[in-house]
Amino acid sequence: MRLRIYKRKVLALLLALGAAAACALTLWGSGGGGRPEGGEAFTPHSPSFPGTRGLLLPPPLPHLFPHNASAFPPPPPSKPPREEEDEDEDGLSLLSGPNATLRLRSLIYRLNFDQPLRNAHKWRPLTADHGNDAADTGAPWVALVVQVHSRPEHLSLLLGSLRQAKGVERVLLVLSHDVWSPELNALASAVDFCAVLQIFFPFSLQLYPEEFPGPDPRDCPRDLGRAAALQRGCLNARFPDSFGHYREAAFAQAKHHWWWKLHFAWERLRALRGLPEPGLLLFLEEDHFLAPDALHVLRRLWDMRQRECPECQVLSLGSYAAVRADDADFAAKARAAELKTWKSTEHNMGLAFPRETYRQLAACSEAFCAYDDYNWDWTLQHLTVGCLPRFWKVLLPQVPRVFHTGGDCGMHHSKKKDKAAADKASAACHPAAQIRKVEALLAAHRDSLFPEAMALSKRFPLAPLSPHVKNGGWGDIRDHELCKSYQRLQ
Repeated sequence: MRLRIYKRKVLALLLALGAAAACALTLWGSGGGGRPEGGEAFTPHSPSFPGTRGLLLPPPLPHLFPHNASAFPPPPPSKPPREEEDEDEDGLSLLSGPNATLRLRSLIYRLNFDQPLRNAHKWRPLTADHGNDAADTGAPWVALVVQVHSRPEHLSLLLGSLRQAKGVERVLLVLSHDVWSPELNALASAVDFCAVLQIFFPFSLQLYPEEFPGPDPRDCPRDLGRAAALQRGCLNARFPDSFGHYREAAFAQAKHHWWWKLHFAWERLRALRGLPEPGLLLFLEEDHFLAPDALHVLRRLWDMRQRECPECQVLSLGSYAAVRADDADFAAKARAAELKTWKSTEHNMGLAFPRETYRQLAACSEAFCAYDDYNWDWTLQHLTVGCLPRFWKVLLPQVPRVFHTGGDCGMHHSKKKDKAAADKASAACHPAAQIRKVEALLAAHRDSLFPEAMALSKRFPLAPLSPHVKNGGWGDIRDHELCKSYQRLQ
Protein backbone atom coordinates (compact mmCIF):
# COMPACT_ATOMS: atom_id res chain seq x y z
CA MET A 1 0.00 0.00 0.00
CA ARG A 2 2.77 2.41 1.01
CA LEU A 3 4.67 1.56 -2.21
CA ARG A 4 1.66 2.44 -4.34
CA ILE A 5 1.42 5.82 -2.60
CA TYR A 6 5.14 6.61 -3.28
CA LYS A 7 4.69 5.60 -6.93
CA ARG A 8 1.79 8.02 -7.30
CA LYS A 9 3.87 10.85 -5.77
CA VAL A 10 6.80 10.15 -8.09
CA LEU A 11 4.50 10.00 -11.12
CA ALA A 12 2.87 13.31 -10.16
CA LEU A 13 6.29 14.91 -9.74
CA LEU A 14 7.45 13.68 -13.16
CA LEU A 15 4.29 14.97 -14.79
CA ALA A 16 4.80 18.39 -13.16
CA LEU A 17 8.43 18.59 -14.32
CA GLY A 18 7.43 17.54 -17.83
CA ALA A 19 4.80 20.26 -18.00
CA ALA A 20 7.28 22.90 -16.79
CA ALA A 21 9.86 21.83 -19.40
CA ALA A 22 7.27 21.98 -22.18
CA CYS A 23 6.24 25.46 -21.08
CA ALA A 24 9.85 26.64 -21.06
CA LEU A 25 10.49 25.27 -24.55
CA THR A 26 7.35 26.98 -25.81
CA LEU A 27 8.44 30.34 -24.41
CA TRP A 28 11.97 29.93 -25.79
CA GLY A 29 10.76 29.16 -29.29
CA SER A 30 8.24 32.01 -29.34
CA GLY A 31 10.76 34.68 -28.31
CA GLY A 32 9.44 34.94 -24.77
CA GLY A 33 12.84 34.47 -23.17
CA GLY A 34 16.54 34.29 -23.93
CA ARG A 35 16.33 35.34 -27.61
CA PRO A 36 14.31 37.95 -29.47
CA GLU A 37 12.20 37.14 -32.50
CA GLY A 38 14.26 36.05 -35.46
CA GLY A 39 16.62 33.99 -33.30
CA GLU A 40 19.29 36.72 -32.85
CA ALA A 41 21.02 36.34 -29.50
CA PHE A 42 21.23 39.30 -27.15
CA THR A 43 24.72 40.73 -27.00
CA PRO A 44 26.01 43.33 -24.53
CA HIS A 45 26.11 46.06 -27.19
CA SER A 46 23.07 45.01 -29.20
CA PRO A 47 20.62 47.90 -29.71
CA SER A 48 17.86 45.55 -28.55
CA PHE A 49 19.51 44.69 -25.26
CA PRO A 50 17.21 46.05 -22.53
CA GLY A 51 18.42 49.30 -21.02
CA THR A 52 21.72 49.65 -22.91
CA ARG A 53 20.65 52.12 -25.59
CA GLY A 54 23.84 51.15 -27.42
CA LEU A 55 26.22 52.88 -25.04
CA LEU A 56 26.02 51.53 -21.55
CA LEU A 57 28.49 48.65 -21.55
CA PRO A 58 32.25 48.91 -21.95
CA PRO A 59 34.08 47.04 -24.66
CA PRO A 60 36.15 43.99 -23.71
CA LEU A 61 39.33 45.19 -22.04
CA PRO A 62 42.38 43.57 -23.68
CA HIS A 63 44.57 44.18 -20.66
CA LEU A 64 42.16 42.12 -18.53
CA PHE A 65 41.44 39.44 -21.11
CA PRO A 66 44.50 39.31 -23.38
CA HIS A 67 43.74 35.90 -24.88
CA ASN A 68 39.98 35.99 -25.14
CA ALA A 69 38.28 39.31 -25.71
CA SER A 70 34.87 37.65 -25.45
CA ALA A 71 35.59 36.76 -21.83
CA PHE A 72 34.05 40.06 -20.72
CA PRO A 73 30.93 38.78 -18.95
CA PRO A 74 27.61 40.28 -20.09
CA PRO A 75 25.43 41.50 -17.23
CA PRO A 76 22.01 39.98 -16.65
CA PRO A 77 19.15 41.58 -18.60
CA SER A 78 17.70 44.54 -16.77
CA LYS A 79 14.19 45.90 -16.77
CA PRO A 80 13.42 48.25 -19.67
CA PRO A 81 14.19 51.89 -18.78
CA ARG A 82 11.37 54.13 -17.75
CA GLU A 83 9.83 56.15 -20.55
CA GLU A 84 11.06 59.42 -19.10
CA GLU A 85 14.64 58.12 -19.20
CA ASP A 86 14.30 57.38 -22.92
CA GLU A 87 13.17 60.94 -23.46
CA ASP A 88 16.03 62.39 -21.39
CA GLU A 89 18.06 63.78 -24.29
CA ASP A 90 20.60 65.66 -22.15
CA GLY A 91 21.58 62.52 -20.21
CA LEU A 92 20.54 63.70 -16.75
CA SER A 93 19.16 60.24 -15.97
CA LEU A 94 22.69 58.85 -16.06
CA LEU A 95 23.58 60.87 -12.98
CA SER A 96 20.81 59.51 -10.77
CA GLY A 97 18.91 56.36 -9.99
CA PRO A 98 20.03 52.81 -9.26
CA ASN A 99 23.54 51.88 -10.43
CA ALA A 100 24.12 55.39 -11.80
CA THR A 101 27.87 55.21 -11.20
CA LEU A 102 28.21 51.84 -12.93
CA ARG A 103 26.16 53.04 -15.90
CA LEU A 104 28.26 56.18 -16.18
CA ARG A 105 31.51 54.18 -16.06
CA SER A 106 30.22 51.99 -18.86
CA LEU A 107 29.22 54.97 -20.98
CA ILE A 108 32.64 56.57 -20.56
CA TYR A 109 34.50 53.38 -21.45
CA ARG A 110 32.37 53.11 -24.59
CA LEU A 111 32.95 56.74 -25.62
CA ASN A 112 36.71 56.42 -25.12
CA PHE A 113 36.61 53.26 -27.20
CA ASP A 114 34.42 54.60 -30.02
CA GLN A 115 35.93 58.13 -30.10
CA PRO A 116 33.08 59.78 -32.04
CA LEU A 117 34.59 62.71 -33.97
CA ARG A 118 32.33 65.67 -34.69
CA ASN A 119 32.97 67.81 -37.77
CA ALA A 120 35.36 65.12 -38.99
CA HIS A 121 35.40 66.60 -42.50
CA LYS A 122 37.31 69.61 -41.16
CA TRP A 123 40.24 67.53 -39.87
CA ARG A 124 42.54 67.40 -42.90
CA PRO A 125 46.06 67.19 -41.45
CA LEU A 126 47.64 65.78 -44.63
CA THR A 127 46.25 68.26 -47.17
CA ALA A 128 48.41 70.90 -48.79
CA ASP A 129 46.39 73.79 -47.34
CA HIS A 130 46.96 72.73 -43.75
CA GLY A 131 49.37 75.57 -43.01
CA ASN A 132 48.43 79.21 -42.59
CA ASP A 133 49.72 80.14 -46.03
CA ALA A 134 51.73 78.85 -48.93
CA ALA A 135 54.99 79.64 -47.15
CA ASP A 136 54.22 77.03 -44.49
CA THR A 137 55.98 74.16 -46.21
CA GLY A 138 56.66 71.49 -43.65
CA ALA A 139 54.23 73.10 -41.19
CA PRO A 140 53.20 70.72 -38.41
CA TRP A 141 49.71 69.41 -37.94
CA VAL A 142 48.32 70.65 -34.62
CA ALA A 143 45.92 69.15 -32.10
CA LEU A 144 44.72 71.08 -29.05
CA VAL A 145 44.25 68.97 -25.91
CA VAL A 146 42.24 70.73 -23.19
CA GLN A 147 41.98 69.42 -19.63
CA VAL A 148 38.41 70.13 -18.50
CA HIS A 149 37.13 69.87 -14.94
CA SER A 150 33.83 71.41 -13.87
CA ARG A 151 33.81 75.11 -14.77
CA PRO A 152 31.50 75.64 -17.76
CA GLU A 153 31.87 79.43 -17.68
CA HIS A 154 35.63 79.14 -18.16
CA LEU A 155 35.28 76.51 -20.89
CA SER A 156 32.74 78.66 -22.71
CA LEU A 157 35.19 81.58 -22.74
CA LEU A 158 38.03 79.37 -23.95
CA LEU A 159 35.88 78.01 -26.79
CA GLY A 160 34.86 81.56 -27.67
CA SER A 161 38.51 82.55 -27.99
CA LEU A 162 39.20 79.48 -30.15
CA ARG A 163 36.38 80.43 -32.47
CA GLN A 164 38.21 83.72 -33.15
CA ALA A 165 41.64 82.13 -33.65
CA LYS A 166 42.80 82.17 -37.25
CA GLY A 167 43.50 78.69 -38.59
CA VAL A 168 41.43 76.89 -35.95
CA GLU A 169 39.36 75.20 -38.65
CA ARG A 170 42.40 73.07 -39.50
CA VAL A 171 43.16 71.73 -36.02
CA LEU A 172 41.76 68.87 -33.97
CA LEU A 173 40.24 69.92 -30.65
CA VAL A 174 40.35 67.25 -27.94
CA LEU A 175 38.40 67.97 -24.76
CA SER A 176 39.57 65.70 -21.95
CA HIS A 177 37.02 65.64 -19.12
CA ASP A 178 37.18 64.34 -15.56
CA VAL A 179 33.51 65.19 -14.97
CA TRP A 180 30.65 63.98 -17.16
CA SER A 181 28.23 66.90 -17.26
CA PRO A 182 25.30 67.68 -19.58
CA GLU A 183 26.25 71.38 -19.44
CA LEU A 184 29.86 70.73 -20.49
CA ASN A 185 28.69 68.27 -23.15
CA ALA A 186 26.36 70.90 -24.58
CA LEU A 187 29.28 73.33 -24.93
CA ALA A 188 31.30 70.68 -26.76
CA SER A 189 28.37 69.85 -29.04
CA ALA A 190 28.07 73.51 -30.03
CA VAL A 191 31.61 73.59 -31.48
CA ASP A 192 31.20 73.91 -35.23
CA PHE A 193 34.42 75.67 -36.20
CA CYS A 194 36.75 72.64 -36.10
CA ALA A 195 36.83 68.89 -35.60
CA VAL A 196 36.18 68.09 -31.94
CA LEU A 197 36.51 64.94 -29.87
CA GLN A 198 35.59 64.38 -26.23
CA ILE A 199 37.52 61.88 -24.12
CA PHE A 200 36.93 61.09 -20.45
CA PHE A 201 39.41 60.29 -17.69
CA PRO A 202 38.19 56.82 -16.67
CA PHE A 203 39.43 56.93 -13.05
CA SER A 204 37.82 60.16 -11.90
CA LEU A 205 36.28 60.92 -8.52
CA GLN A 206 32.89 61.05 -10.21
CA LEU A 207 33.28 57.43 -11.34
CA TYR A 208 34.80 56.21 -8.04
CA PRO A 209 33.06 58.35 -5.41
CA GLU A 210 33.61 55.97 -2.47
CA GLU A 211 36.66 53.93 -3.41
CA PHE A 212 40.17 54.51 -4.71
CA PRO A 213 41.14 56.52 -6.73
CA GLY A 214 38.30 58.51 -5.22
CA PRO A 215 37.94 59.13 -1.47
CA ASP A 216 37.59 55.75 0.23
CA PRO A 217 36.01 56.06 3.71
CA ARG A 218 38.50 53.42 4.86
CA ASP A 219 41.46 55.66 3.96
CA CYS A 220 43.38 57.63 6.57
CA PRO A 221 42.36 61.25 7.19
CA ARG A 222 44.90 63.72 5.80
CA ASP A 223 46.31 64.92 9.13
CA LEU A 224 46.20 61.66 11.07
CA GLY A 225 49.66 60.80 12.39
CA ARG A 226 51.34 57.66 11.09
CA ALA A 227 51.35 55.91 14.48
CA ALA A 228 47.64 56.61 14.98
CA ALA A 229 46.94 55.51 11.39
CA LEU A 230 48.75 52.21 11.92
CA GLN A 231 46.83 51.64 15.12
CA ARG A 232 43.54 52.43 13.41
CA GLY A 233 44.41 50.16 10.47
CA CYS A 234 43.18 52.47 7.71
CA LEU A 235 44.03 51.32 4.20
CA ASN A 236 46.97 53.60 3.39
CA ALA A 237 48.43 53.87 6.91
CA ARG A 238 51.92 52.90 5.70
CA PHE A 239 52.03 55.48 2.89
CA PRO A 240 51.92 59.11 4.05
CA ASP A 241 53.66 61.72 1.91
CA SER A 242 56.99 63.42 2.66
CA PHE A 243 55.31 65.71 5.18
CA GLY A 244 53.38 63.00 7.05
CA HIS A 245 50.05 63.71 5.35
CA TYR A 246 47.75 61.21 3.68
CA ARG A 247 46.35 61.54 0.18
CA GLU A 248 43.54 63.88 -0.76
CA ALA A 249 41.78 62.42 -3.77
CA ALA A 250 40.64 65.76 -5.19
CA PHE A 251 44.22 67.02 -5.47
CA ALA A 252 45.70 63.74 -6.68
CA GLN A 253 43.20 63.61 -9.56
CA ALA A 254 44.71 66.50 -11.57
CA LYS A 255 48.12 64.80 -11.88
CA HIS A 256 46.48 61.47 -12.73
CA HIS A 257 44.34 63.12 -15.39
CA TRP A 258 47.26 64.97 -16.98
CA TRP A 259 49.45 61.86 -17.26
CA TRP A 260 46.60 59.66 -18.55
CA LYS A 261 45.63 62.33 -21.09
CA LEU A 262 49.22 62.60 -22.31
CA HIS A 263 49.42 58.88 -23.09
CA PHE A 264 45.89 58.58 -24.43
CA ALA A 265 46.34 61.49 -26.84
CA TRP A 266 49.64 60.31 -28.28
CA GLU A 267 48.99 56.55 -28.24
CA ARG A 268 45.23 55.91 -28.42
CA LEU A 269 43.57 58.62 -30.51
CA ARG A 270 42.70 57.11 -33.86
CA ALA A 271 42.40 60.58 -35.41
CA LEU A 272 46.15 61.03 -34.84
CA ARG A 273 47.24 57.49 -35.59
CA GLY A 274 49.66 57.10 -38.48
CA LEU A 275 50.10 60.82 -39.12
CA PRO A 276 53.60 61.72 -40.33
CA GLU A 277 55.90 64.07 -38.51
CA PRO A 278 56.04 66.90 -37.73
CA GLY A 279 53.06 67.18 -35.44
CA LEU A 280 52.40 69.16 -32.28
CA LEU A 281 50.06 68.71 -29.35
CA LEU A 282 49.23 71.99 -27.63
CA PHE A 283 48.14 71.38 -24.02
CA LEU A 284 45.61 73.79 -22.55
CA GLU A 285 43.24 73.96 -19.59
CA GLU A 286 39.67 75.11 -19.29
CA ASP A 287 40.66 78.43 -17.70
CA HIS A 288 42.91 79.52 -20.58
CA PHE A 289 42.13 82.10 -23.25
CA LEU A 290 43.80 82.34 -26.66
CA ALA A 291 44.75 85.43 -28.63
CA PRO A 292 43.46 85.48 -32.24
CA ASP A 293 46.98 84.86 -33.58
CA ALA A 294 47.89 82.09 -31.12
CA LEU A 295 48.01 79.30 -33.73
CA HIS A 296 49.81 81.58 -36.19
CA VAL A 297 52.48 82.34 -33.56
CA LEU A 298 52.75 78.65 -32.64
CA ARG A 299 53.74 77.81 -36.20
CA ARG A 300 56.17 80.74 -36.33
CA LEU A 301 57.80 79.43 -33.14
CA TRP A 302 58.05 75.99 -34.73
CA ASP A 303 59.80 77.52 -37.75
CA MET A 304 62.17 79.32 -35.39
CA ARG A 305 62.89 76.11 -33.53
CA GLN A 306 63.93 74.46 -36.77
CA ARG A 307 66.35 77.32 -37.53
CA GLU A 308 67.57 78.57 -34.18
CA CYS A 309 67.13 75.84 -31.57
CA PRO A 310 66.51 72.31 -32.87
CA GLU A 311 67.44 71.03 -29.41
CA CYS A 312 64.52 72.94 -27.83
CA GLN A 313 62.16 70.25 -26.58
CA VAL A 314 59.11 72.42 -25.90
CA LEU A 315 57.31 75.58 -26.98
CA SER A 316 55.13 77.70 -24.73
CA LEU A 317 52.50 80.22 -25.77
CA GLY A 318 51.77 81.57 -22.29
CA SER A 319 53.46 83.15 -19.32
CA TYR A 320 52.41 84.94 -16.18
CA ALA A 321 54.40 88.09 -16.94
CA ALA A 322 52.34 91.26 -16.79
CA VAL A 323 51.65 92.89 -20.18
CA ARG A 324 50.55 96.51 -20.15
CA ALA A 325 48.25 98.01 -22.76
CA ASP A 326 50.22 101.29 -22.70
CA ASP A 327 53.56 99.60 -23.41
CA ALA A 328 55.20 101.69 -26.15
CA ASP A 329 57.29 98.69 -27.24
CA PHE A 330 54.33 96.34 -27.62
CA ALA A 331 54.65 96.09 -31.43
CA ALA A 332 58.32 95.09 -31.25
CA LYS A 333 57.68 92.62 -28.44
CA ALA A 334 54.75 91.05 -30.32
CA ARG A 335 57.12 89.79 -33.03
CA ALA A 336 59.89 88.75 -30.63
CA ALA A 337 60.63 85.42 -28.99
CA GLU A 338 62.80 84.33 -26.07
CA LEU A 339 64.89 81.26 -25.34
CA LYS A 340 64.91 80.14 -21.70
CA THR A 341 65.35 77.19 -19.40
CA TRP A 342 61.87 75.74 -18.95
CA LYS A 343 60.39 76.59 -15.55
CA SER A 344 57.18 74.98 -14.39
CA THR A 345 55.82 78.04 -12.60
CA GLU A 346 56.30 80.23 -15.70
CA HIS A 347 55.90 78.05 -18.78
CA ASN A 348 53.08 75.59 -18.03
CA MET A 349 50.42 77.47 -20.05
CA GLY A 350 50.03 76.60 -23.70
CA LEU A 351 52.74 73.93 -23.54
CA ALA A 352 53.39 72.35 -26.96
CA PHE A 353 55.76 69.60 -28.02
CA PRO A 354 56.25 66.94 -30.71
CA ARG A 355 56.21 63.17 -30.44
CA GLU A 356 59.95 63.01 -29.80
CA THR A 357 59.51 64.91 -26.54
CA TYR A 358 56.59 62.68 -25.61
CA ARG A 359 58.71 59.56 -26.07
CA GLN A 360 61.31 60.96 -23.67
CA LEU A 361 58.58 61.70 -21.11
CA ALA A 362 57.07 58.24 -21.50
CA ALA A 363 60.47 56.70 -20.75
CA CYS A 364 60.37 58.55 -17.41
CA SER A 365 57.04 57.10 -16.29
CA GLU A 366 58.53 55.52 -13.17
CA ALA A 367 60.12 58.80 -12.07
CA PHE A 368 56.99 60.86 -12.82
CA CYS A 369 54.66 58.50 -10.99
CA ALA A 370 56.84 58.07 -7.89
CA TYR A 371 57.76 61.74 -7.31
CA ASP A 372 56.00 63.08 -4.23
CA ASP A 373 54.30 66.16 -5.67
CA TYR A 374 50.63 66.32 -6.59
CA ASN A 375 51.37 68.97 -9.26
CA TRP A 376 52.00 67.59 -12.75
CA ASP A 377 54.04 70.63 -13.78
CA TRP A 378 56.33 70.60 -10.74
CA THR A 379 56.82 66.90 -11.36
CA LEU A 380 57.89 67.69 -14.93
CA GLN A 381 60.40 70.15 -13.48
CA HIS A 382 61.86 67.31 -11.44
CA LEU A 383 62.12 65.14 -14.56
CA THR A 384 64.14 67.81 -16.39
CA VAL A 385 66.99 67.27 -13.91
CA GLY A 386 66.24 63.79 -12.59
CA CYS A 387 65.38 61.62 -15.59
CA LEU A 388 65.19 63.26 -19.03
CA PRO A 389 68.29 63.11 -21.27
CA ARG A 390 68.70 66.91 -21.06
CA PHE A 391 67.04 69.74 -19.19
CA TRP A 392 64.30 71.45 -21.16
CA LYS A 393 64.86 74.54 -23.28
CA VAL A 394 61.77 76.46 -24.27
CA LEU A 395 60.94 79.00 -26.98
CA LEU A 396 58.15 81.42 -26.14
CA PRO A 397 56.78 84.72 -27.47
CA GLN A 398 57.68 87.83 -25.52
CA VAL A 399 53.99 88.80 -25.59
CA PRO A 400 51.98 85.75 -24.44
CA ARG A 401 49.28 84.35 -26.70
CA VAL A 402 47.65 82.22 -24.01
CA PHE A 403 46.25 83.94 -20.92
CA HIS A 404 45.03 82.58 -17.60
CA THR A 405 41.46 83.45 -16.58
CA GLY A 406 41.21 81.34 -13.44
CA GLY A 407 42.46 83.99 -11.06
CA ASP A 408 42.30 82.65 -7.49
CA CYS A 409 39.67 80.03 -8.30
CA GLY A 410 41.90 77.08 -9.03
CA MET A 411 43.09 74.04 -7.14
CA HIS A 412 46.16 75.64 -5.54
CA HIS A 413 44.14 78.51 -4.15
CA SER A 414 41.55 76.28 -2.52
CA LYS A 415 44.25 74.01 -1.07
CA LYS A 416 45.87 76.90 0.81
CA LYS A 417 42.68 78.10 2.45
CA ASP A 418 40.06 76.59 4.68
CA LYS A 419 36.79 75.64 3.02
CA ALA A 420 34.85 78.76 4.03
CA ALA A 421 37.58 81.06 2.70
CA ALA A 422 37.90 79.04 -0.49
CA ASP A 423 34.13 79.17 -1.08
CA LYS A 424 34.13 82.91 -0.56
CA ALA A 425 37.03 83.39 -2.98
CA SER A 426 35.39 81.20 -5.61
CA ALA A 427 32.17 83.17 -5.35
CA ALA A 428 34.15 86.36 -5.99
CA CYS A 429 35.89 84.93 -9.04
CA HIS A 430 34.57 86.34 -12.31
CA PRO A 431 36.45 85.05 -15.36
CA ALA A 432 34.51 87.39 -17.64
CA ALA A 433 36.15 90.36 -15.90
CA GLN A 434 39.59 88.87 -16.56
CA ILE A 435 38.65 88.32 -20.20
CA ARG A 436 37.59 91.93 -20.65
CA LYS A 437 41.07 93.05 -19.61
CA VAL A 438 42.71 90.66 -22.06
CA GLU A 439 40.37 91.66 -24.88
CA ALA A 440 41.07 95.34 -24.22
CA LEU A 441 44.80 94.67 -24.41
CA LEU A 442 44.51 92.76 -27.69
CA ALA A 443 42.12 95.30 -29.21
CA ALA A 444 44.49 98.16 -28.38
CA HIS A 445 47.26 96.42 -30.32
CA ARG A 446 45.29 94.66 -33.03
CA ASP A 447 47.70 95.84 -35.73
CA SER A 448 50.66 94.24 -33.93
CA LEU A 449 49.22 90.73 -34.03
CA PHE A 450 49.95 88.14 -36.72
CA PRO A 451 53.63 89.01 -37.26
CA GLU A 452 54.89 87.87 -40.67
CA ALA A 453 58.12 86.70 -39.06
CA MET A 454 59.42 86.38 -35.52
CA ALA A 455 62.96 87.05 -34.33
CA LEU A 456 64.78 85.56 -31.38
CA SER A 457 65.37 88.70 -29.34
CA LYS A 458 66.71 87.28 -26.08
CA ARG A 459 68.77 84.22 -25.12
CA PHE A 460 68.74 83.82 -21.37
CA PRO A 461 71.42 81.86 -19.50
CA LEU A 462 70.62 78.16 -19.82
CA ALA A 463 71.23 75.74 -16.96
CA PRO A 464 69.40 72.85 -15.28
CA LEU A 465 66.74 74.05 -12.86
CA SER A 466 65.52 71.88 -9.97
CA PRO A 467 62.20 72.39 -8.15
CA HIS A 468 62.89 74.62 -5.19
CA VAL A 469 60.46 72.62 -3.04
CA LYS A 470 58.57 69.34 -3.10
CA ASN A 471 54.86 69.84 -2.38
CA GLY A 472 53.90 66.33 -1.31
CA GLY A 473 50.37 64.99 -1.63
CA TRP A 474 51.59 62.01 -3.66
CA GLY A 475 52.96 59.44 -1.23
CA ASP A 476 50.34 56.73 -1.64
CA ILE A 477 51.66 53.66 -3.44
CA ARG A 478 48.25 53.14 -5.06
CA ASP A 479 48.63 56.47 -6.85
CA HIS A 480 52.07 55.40 -8.06
CA GLU A 481 50.87 52.10 -9.46
CA LEU A 482 47.74 53.49 -11.12
CA CYS A 483 49.81 56.27 -12.68
CA LYS A 484 52.30 53.80 -14.12
CA SER A 485 49.51 51.68 -15.58
CA TYR A 486 48.36 54.34 -18.06
CA GLN A 487 50.99 53.40 -20.62
CA ARG A 488 49.74 49.80 -20.58
CA LEU A 489 46.01 50.48 -20.73
CA GLN A 490 44.39 49.76 -24.08
